[in-house]
Amino acid sequence: MSHTPHELNEEFPQQVEQMAALRQSDNHFAKLSESYHTVNRAIHRAEADVEPTSDDHMQQMRRERLALKDEIANYLREKA
Repeated sequence: MSHTPHELNEEFPQQVEQMAALRQSDNHFAKLSESYHTVNRAIHRAEADVEPTSDDHMQQMRRERLALKDEIANYLREKA
């Protein structure tokens, strides 16, 4: 599979080290990160027609990804 857009390291390039440390030391952040990764990969597979889905489901997944990204951004600010 090709490069997956919207990976957390691309979304938050200034916090790559902070995220790596939090994944190791903070279970809540590790779960947030894994949830984001899971939904982001599902979106990429759907967009690439590897696993096609309905438009409604695609929109739902995109909303979920955005909510997770917002939660991660807030978490990173709090932990900075």
